Amino acid sequence: MGKMAATVGSVATLAAEPGEDAFRKLFRFYRQSRPGTADLGAVIDFSAAHAACGTGPCAHKVLRSQLSVSSVSDHDAHRAGLQPVSKWQAYGLQGYPGFVFIPNPFLPGYQWHWVKQCLKLYSQKPNVCNLDKHMTQEETQDLWEQSKEFLRYKEANKRRPRSLLEKLRWVTLGYHYNWDSKKYSADHYTPFPSDLAFLSEQVATACGFQGFRAEAGILNYYRLDSTLGIHVDRSELDHSKPLLSFSFGQSAIFLLGGLKRDEEPTAMFMHSGDIMVMSGFSRLLNHAVPRVLPSPQGDSLPCCLEMPLPAVLPRDSVVEPCSEEDWQVCTSYLKTARVNMTVRQVLATDQDFPLEPMEEKKRDITTEGFCYLDDESSQVKRVKLNPDS
Repeated sequence: MGKMAATVGSVATLAAEPGEDAFRKLFRFYRQSRPGTADLGAVIDFSAAHAACGTGPCAHKVLRSQLSVSSVSDHDAHRAGLQPVSKWQAYGLQGYPGFVFIPNPFLPGYQWHWVKQCLKLYSQKPNVCNLDKHMTQEETQDLWEQSKEFLRYKEANKRRPRSLLEKLRWVTLGYHYNWDSKKYSADHYTPFPSDLAFLSEQVATACGFQGFRAEAGILNYYRLDSTLGIHVDRSELDHSKPLLSFSFGQSAIFLLGGLKRDEEPTAMFMHSGDIMVMSGFSRLLNHAVPRVLPSPQGDSLPCCLEMPLPAVLPRDSVVEPCSEEDWQVCTSYLKTARVNMTVRQVLATDQDFPLEPMEEKKRDITTEGFCYLDDESSQVKRVKLNPDS
């Protein structure tokens, strides 16, 4: 299988830097990789037809995963913009129990609702974002309204300054993650979006996690030069519940490693609409995103995003109509970007947060937060990349 051919030799010829672990070496290799060459030959592509057939040099790692088809009704799946669970494909990886990869299960056009929510609604106050560190609340009050005209006419003026949405790197939802203390707290919470909670509950239920509660979300906004550093998501108090990841826009390379960074990770593509579930043993593994891949056709959208959201939606759908103007803004943004939503349950049933010293409560995370993403255009280099590494 072409997309899964081995490139061990290419990686082996990359000289290790002093003190560099196996994960960091592969992260650096893919960070410098050249799309369209043998550099990406060992990256698993779950959306490729051969992945389902179990053939190819890397296919021995790919396993079929069973879903709880009867646990989610076709109607509830449709309400969230998803195909019936019976039509989903689900895969795991040998050596990674609890990891589930679901290639794009969204109905045609329905991804646009989630893209629009990430750009237009979830970025609004009182949610917290990376821009809060350098700007007043009034300046970040409505990033969409301040940016939409810039984005609609981006092609006509490529030398213009970047809009605020293009400077957005992360947003937190629900229990707001404190990037400094690496903790959640009861006193820094805003209501979790009901539509995203519903989507997350359907996916978790289909994967066997009935009763999952969406309590915290971290949205990452990637430019083509952005990376996500090596880290482990361990700050949630209940690790028995899964971590859900939803990707939209340009494709990226995801690295899934082991409990320690001296274990070489497995590389896989994340395409628009793909969903990952990390649970059990895989819940606390090192992972990272070393590369966002530009479209081979230049500034263009993945083919699964070429169709707009249907004009007629189910009456009780959590998905809302998307106007022509909103669709144009989102299209312009995603031609050179990727958006990822990660959703977590923080507390077990009937669990409370532990009491914190008063000094912790006095911290203002909107002014002390660190950026989760790194990119080459950032004014401050080598900011703290990971919440948990």
